[in-house]
Amino acid sequence: MLSNESLHPPAFSRSNSQASVDSSTSVEEFWPEIGSIKESSVGAQEEQPPTPEAKPMDEGELEAEWLQDVGLSTLISGNEEEDGKALLSTLTRTQAAAVKKRYNTYTQTLRKKSKQPVRDVRDVFGVSESPSSESCDRATQLDGTKEEKEPPGVTKTSGPLPDDTSLKSTTLSNGTGDEEGSFVDLQSGSVSILEAIPDIPVHTNGSADAEPPVLSALSDDDYLEKNIPPEAEELSFEVSYSEMVTEAPNRNKWKKSDIKKEDYALTKFIVQKTRFGLTETGDLSAEDMKKIRHLSLIELTAFFDAFGIPLKRNKTERGKGRDSGIFGVPLTVLLDNDRKKDPEVKVPLVLQKFFQKVEESGLESEGIFRLSGCTAKVKQYREELDARFNADKFKWDKMCHREAAVMLKAFFRELPTSLFPVEYIPAFITLMERGPHIKVQFQALHLMVMALPDANRDTAQALMTFFNKVIANESKNRMSLWNISTVMAPNLFFSRSKHSDYEELLLANTAAHIIRLMLRYQKILWKVPSFLITQVRRMNEATMLLKKQLPSMKKLLRRKTLEREVSSPKTSKVPQKSPSRRMSDVPEGVIRVHAPLLSKVSMAIQLNSQTKAKDILAKFQYENSHGSSECIKMQNQRLYEVGGNIGQHCLDPDAYILDVYHVNPHAEWVIKPSPSL
Repeated sequence: MLSNESLHPPAFSRSNSQASVDSSTSVEEFWPEIGSIKESSVGAQEEQPPTPEAKPMDEGELEAEWLQDVGLSTLISGNEEEDGKALLSTLTRTQAAAVKKRYNTYTQTLRKKSKQPVRDVRDVFGVSESPSSESCDRATQLDGTKEEKEPPGVTKTSGPLPDDTSLKSTTLSNGTGDEEGSFVDLQSGSVSILEAIPDIPVHTNGSADAEPPVLSALSDDDYLEKNIPPEAEELSFEVSYSEMVTEAPNRNKWKKSDIKKEDYALTKFIVQKTRFGLTETGDLSAEDMKKIRHLSLIELTAFFDAFGIPLKRNKTERGKGRDSGIFGVPLTVLLDNDRKKDPEVKVPLVLQKFFQKVEESGLESEGIFRLSGCTAKVKQYREELDARFNADKFKWDKMCHREAAVMLKAFFRELPTSLFPVEYIPAFITLMERGPHIKVQFQALHLMVMALPDANRDTAQALMTFFNKVIANESKNRMSLWNISTVMAPNLFFSRSKHSDYEELLLANTAAHIIRLMLRYQKILWKVPSFLITQVRRMNEATMLLKKQLPSMKKLLRRKTLEREVSSPKTSKVPQKSPSRRMSDVPEGVIRVHAPLLSKVSMAIQLNSQTKAKDILAKFQYENSHGSSECIKMQNQRLYEVGGNIGQHCLDPDAYILDVYHVNPHAEWVIKPSPSL
């Protein structure tokens, strides 16, 4: 399941890992599935030429690829890229340390390979010369050991971030900031991350102070055994996970946990809604989700750094892939073809058809995903799908649910790259040994999901939703959470490299456990952490500032303004007041909501501290309740904030709009249909 190059010795020590593997249960489900995969892959290997082995990448190349993947190619190219600078200006302390570490490795490797001068990490990020920075050269890891010397300029967070400042006080879009240097000089050629981190609390979601959560929560009740209620635990999306781990008081006392078969062994999490509500991945614009992916990968790396676990990024195994057909075609190519039929589609249409066939008659079929189906029929259907599906000429009525289930597994197994990043499995193995609490594992998995490409993330969400429907019929189909996870692990986390049976089993158990967590926490795993949304808002504000004017121009204009006020104080008052009147046609605390698809297309709403998004929708529903067609329209409508420091944000019906308004006062407010997967 994983390339030999990415395996590290501790992960495969029987003394360390054997207790974590329920071998008898795994073998029962795992080896038959592996045998089925090998049998079905013989024909596929004959059809496709072997993929040449990729040349191993050195550390510098791996870190350069990482910097590009997180949106920081500006550090490699040296170009003055606005997005890269904006990203650097929003990093938390642990995120900044993770970036510094990778950039330092990249530059050191480059120096060894070439004699040409390379910018030192201290030239790019700056160095704190205070005594406190010297004391942080050797940081205590979470397992009680000492880490190797930090690269220059990395400053460890020694206490919680201050909570007496607000996003409003650090707004970049208005061209103002702390004169003392709380902000990075975004136009300068040498960007200092330590200076770029504004002093705002990482636990906030854009508000001035940490708001107490309202008594509304999203629970994962539906996936629990009703007769064995586990102890519930609150889960916060407001605090940076890597900062939270760094500040954990008992981090060295975590005990190792075993992977247990029983579903009730998994903790029940309750996510408390803040006054901003909760946000699904589909609620944000594509551009903002791209920023979320970049930040998530940085945060995931910083999270593993906090445990002293290397997040190895060996070259991902890639199949050659096909440009046409269904099987072995990249998800993005399939979606491009499907969007010619339906521009809004997010999950490949053929995959949706497989789901539909199983749901029609196979949800109660015993062992539905353990059966191999009729080999001759499966081969025939595969060939017909490749040739006829895109032309809408394939006849689905002749396919039964067993063949659909077999081809669903083959679909994922034959993707050019696995649906989930298999190269991260060794880090997860080590994490489960060092930081075993399910909450810690969930946080790592949450960040991995947020870092997935859009096509992979949306497809994974649809797949987990489908499998939970299968599991809901466990009493008849005998496919439990554990069964589905074990059977699907080698199909969703696959590798074309060879390794021992024990390694295969250990990796399969880890992959199965990850899938199990995805299924168990499916209702909350695709919620975007609010601390990442806060960072995206600040990135957008920084980008707007960079596009508006250079710092030198700002100083010049400020000086000219002061000179005009001294020479002509009366005339200077007029331009100071008129912009504020022109910026908005409504008073403070009042928003203009637009509903272009409804009869009542616009309405001014006076906000108070208790006004929720659903209250505004209710007002429009009342005003447009004259006909039945309008009532039908309102059932699928949501309130959006558009523009300002966010691209587009579909708001939670329970979000308090005055709080959102204070964070994004320049947004437009629009009612339109909700996003759908």
